[in-house]
Amino acid sequence: MSQREQADAFIKQMEEFSETMKRSVGVPAIIDPRSGITMWYDQRELKLRYILSVERIKKFFEALSEGKVLATRCKATGTILFPPQVDCPEAPGSEVEWVEMPVEGELLTWTVINIKPYSFSHYDDYIVGIARMANGVNVLAWVRCRDPSKLKPGMKVKLVVVKREPEGYLTYELEPVEC
Repeated sequence: MSQREQADAFIKQMEEFSETMKRSVGVPAIIDPRSGITMWYDQRELKLRYILSVERIKKFFEALSEGKVLATRCKATGTILFPPQVDCPEAPGSEVEWVEMPVEGELLTWTVINIKPYSFSHYDDYIVGIARMANGVNVLAWVRCRDPSKLKPGMKVKLVVVKREPEGYLTYELEPVEC
């Protein structure tokens, strides 16, 4: 059973229990199995979708479609900002310029994600890592490797543009040179 199916089964069980409580005491209260505390179980489902303006960083997304990953560099301080920002935190009001991120980097650390938020539960377990790129910038991203036992601190990685399925959108990931 997938993690999403387990979560759905748990939610169904909670709904059934809250319905029983509503019939017996008049409110959808449930008992938390870990703490024993009585809790309100909201009967309304909340679906969350959001729309954010990316107008000021749309060049980043356009570059992904060209197979490039961009950052911004503060013209006042020289600080490279990744993910890209149009406002430099070190020099508010200064201008930034677009720079291409290097492809080469070195894996610093990683973790396997096997307990996922519901919205990611349709994915198999995945690896998230941090790599220091050739320009000194640390990048947090998924790591394209099926076997985490093959990962080693300091191993060479590449920053690659990929299409994330099943959603079908472009993003970036870290790909070990040897994995």
